[in-house]
Parts: sequence; C-alpha cells; structure tokens
Amino acid sequence: MLPEGWRRSTLGEIARITSGGTPDRSKPEYWGGEIPWVTTGEIQFNTITGTAEKITAAGLQNSSAKRFPPGTLLMAMYGQGKTRGQVAKLGIEATTNQNSAAILLNDGHDPDFYFHFLSSQYEDIRDFGHSGGISHLNAGLLKQIAVPVAPIHEQRRIAQILSTWDQAIATAERLVANNQRGTRDLMASLLSGRRRFPGISAKWRYVNLDAMFERVARRNTTHNTNVLTISAEHGLISQREYFNKSVASANLTGYTLLHRHDFAYNKSYSAGYPMGAIKPLMAYDAGVVSSLYLCFRLRDDVDADFDFFRHYFEAGLLNQEIEGIAQEGARNHGLLNVSVTDFFKLRLHIPGAPEQRRIAEVINVAKAEEGLLAAQLQALQHEKAALMSQLLTGKRRVKLPEAETEAQA
Repeated sequence: MLPEGWRRSTLGEIARITSGGTPDRSKPEYWGGEIPWVTTGEIQFNTITGTAEKITAAGLQNSSAKRFPPGTLLMAMYGQGKTRGQVAKLGIEATTNQNSAAILLNDGHDPDFYFHFLSSQYEDIRDFGHSGGISHLNAGLLKQIAVPVAPIHEQRRIAQILSTWDQAIATAERLVANNQRGTRDLMASLLSGRRRFPGISAKWRYVNLDAMFERVARRNTTHNTNVLTISAEHGLISQREYFNKSVASANLTGYTLLHRHDFAYNKSYSAGYPMGAIKPLMAYDAGVVSSLYLCFRLRDDVDADFDFFRHYFEAGLLNQEIEGIAQEGARNHGLLNVSVTDFFKLRLHIPGAPEQRRIAEVINVAKAEEGLLAAQLQALQHEKAALMSQLLTGKRRVKLPEAETEAQA
C-alpha cells in the first residue's frame, strides 16, 4: 500500500521514452566532433559527464541521433553480460546510440528519484526483458514499468538522502581500491625480493618447483562428492555454492581428491589469470577436482611457509615461467598446453623459510585490512539497498523542512 499523497503510475505516463541513433561510420566527417555520444557500455548506474566518442553537427543532422538535456535518464536496452537494464543520468547534454533508451521525465518528477528507483528495479527490469520470448528491452516494455509517484518535494528529499549514501559508498569504494593497489604493490615488492626486512641479508635462491612440492594424484576412493571449482574471488569453492548446482559428471571416481592446504592449478586462462590460476584448498577439509587440474602439495621434508607460497602464486610470479613452457599456438578450447613434467620443473625464486614467514605475516595483515574495508563497503551497500526499498515505496517517510511542508500542502 502506498502512503497518503502517493499514487501508482507507469513510466510511460510520467515520461517520454525515445532512443538515439548512430551516424554512418563510413563517413569520417560525422565523427570526432564536439557532441558527446553515449553507448550502452557507458551506462553503468552512474552520472555521465563525458563520453569516449563524439560526433559532429553533420553527424547529428544526418542520422537518427538526438540531443538530450542534462537530467535525462538512460537505460541500456541491449548489451552483453549485465549491461542490459543498467541506468545512468546525463550530467551533460549528449546524444546516444539506438540501443539506449532516453527517458525524459515530465514536469513534477525528479530525475534523481527515478534514477534510484529504476536502479533498484534492475533485476526485475532484466527479467521483464525476457517476457514473451523477447531477449532485450524496448520502449514499449519500458513504458509498462510500474512506478510510484510521490509529491515532488518528497521525491527530492528522498533523492538527496540516497545521494548522500552514494557519496559514502563512493568514498568507501575509493578506500578499497587504494588499499587493494597498496596490497598488490606490497606483495610484488616483498615476494620478488625487491623489498627486504632490516637485518635479513641471506640471498634468495632458485629452485625447481618439485624441490618444494610433490604432485597430488590421489584418486577419489572415499567417494567424496564435494566437487570444487576455481573462482578468482573465492579460490577453490564447492560447485554447489558457486553455481547453486553441481556441473560435474555423476561418476567422480576419476576425480582427484584434495585435502586442506593442497594446491590446484587450473590450466584454463581467464580474466586476471592469463596463465591459469593456482589456488589452495582452504574452505573445506577435503574436496575433489577434475583430473584436468594439476594438483600438488608442500613436501613434508622441506621447511617452507604455506602462506608465502599461497601469496606467491596469487601474485602471478609463476606466469612468466608458465608462459615459457606453454608452446606457442598450443591453446586448445581455453586450456594451456602445460605438461606435468614441465610444470614441476618450473623455477621458483624464494628466500629461506624464516624470511618466507615474515613476508607471509606482513601480507596476511594487509589482506586482513583489505577484507575489513571490503566488508564495510558491502555493509554500506546492503544498508542503502534496504533503505531504498523503504524510501522509494513510501514504507518509510522522510521529514521535510517546514517551508517545504507548507508549500506541499
């Protein structure tokens, strides 16, 4: 139920919805001008103050591109991944391509209020785009989106409150990003030996991987059903947790059984891991991985620090070595051609165990701080989402300044 003074409407009733166009790419005189031109990839729950491409007056006149004023809301109607359904607000006058809907609100409707509202409905709007077998959005669908209409003074006050939360979240995001960069730089300097501790001067040495590690090739004779996959963020994680289902074969006897602190190398390259990812098992006592993974563990007869090597591999310090053994043109179906023999002869550049432990301790502290800041950011995002669900539906009312209350009455 909406509170007194609010009403239900549709986006088509409170706004004019249109789209832009793309000047002819074969005509250079249409491009490289002064008029900003927005693509769907630039619509990312943001305020747009600049664009990667600009068009000329001739390009505007000879295409379906249109100028839209600041305050226009944009929504991506097409796009790969999660692009479709994302919203932005124009902070400048700009044109858009034909895959971006331009939402021009009628008088008495605050763009910031509806920017927050449409952002909060992102998942539902994406699902709306799949209705009736349609895999994208269009102006007709957008016009049907149900929206609340609050008094304009209340719209503005709600938008101000949510913008304050956005500023706090943006500050937290910058802190997280700066901290992550600092941690990466710290890891790179410590794990390469460029940065040493006072009082430690022992030389680092080069050793083969098999001098420190032994292969794990144990079969799944215990019928373990905890099938693991490698995630960039979570490391070795259960497929049921990551995918909400198991995508492994029904027969797991051919899988490799891992115990806690065993490592697995996924030879499949991905974003951030051009030579594949090496992750240790830390979240469970045991689990199984595909036999395509190359698995190994620290040898019992060496003095070495597990955390040091966990960070060493995560920092990509084996990438250059792996690239040297993955033959050119040998990539097949996303997998690098790395043999077991070559892998265990990779060269490690490492300090003695005491220095390994010192390095690991410092990085662990930095990682813990990074995790704390990330958790604080996530808490802010969750709190804002909860607040949005109440403010944008009128379940929680805002207190207006007395002058605005009188004007509204």
